[in-house]
Amino acid sequence: MTKLIHGDRICKGADVLVGASAQIWDPTGEKILLTKRGDNGLWCLPGGQHDAGESIKETCAREVLEETGLIVEVGQLIAVYTNPNLLLSYNEEHQFQMISFHFVVAVKGGELGLSDETTDVGFFSLEEIGEMDLMEHHQQRIEDALLGKKDTLVR
Repeated sequence: MTKLIHGDRICKGADVLVGASAQIWDPTGEKILLTKRGDNGLWCLPGGQHDAGESIKETCAREVLEETGLIVEVGQLIAVYTNPNLLLSYNEEHQFQMISFHFVVAVKGGELGLSDETTDVGFFSLEEIGEMDLMEHHQQRIEDALLGKKDTLVR
């Protein structure tokens, strides 16, 4: 099961995992697309692990397609996250410091649906998201996107 572990410089000695996530708004610009993970039952922004041989924008687009069925155009980079005090643990043998790139993404096609990684998907208001069991580090990403800054944040 995927979980996050907090601690002062807990990532020291861990492997590094690079990934990307997507901030996708509904056509009204009032609701955000979230997926429910199959491995831990938590809600999150679409995204995932970078594969060698692709750009980080390609990672973002591929992960959105794999998890939601949507074809997207990756836009502005909202933020880069490199918290050395937050360890991603799949089990005792697979623990990582995450380096994550969070992008604004526009839907260009496809059909919203589920994948083998997701058990639910949908657009939700900020009020609804506040009541959901959301992956804790994704809350910061949503908040950063709401700031509407033109410059990329580095966290």
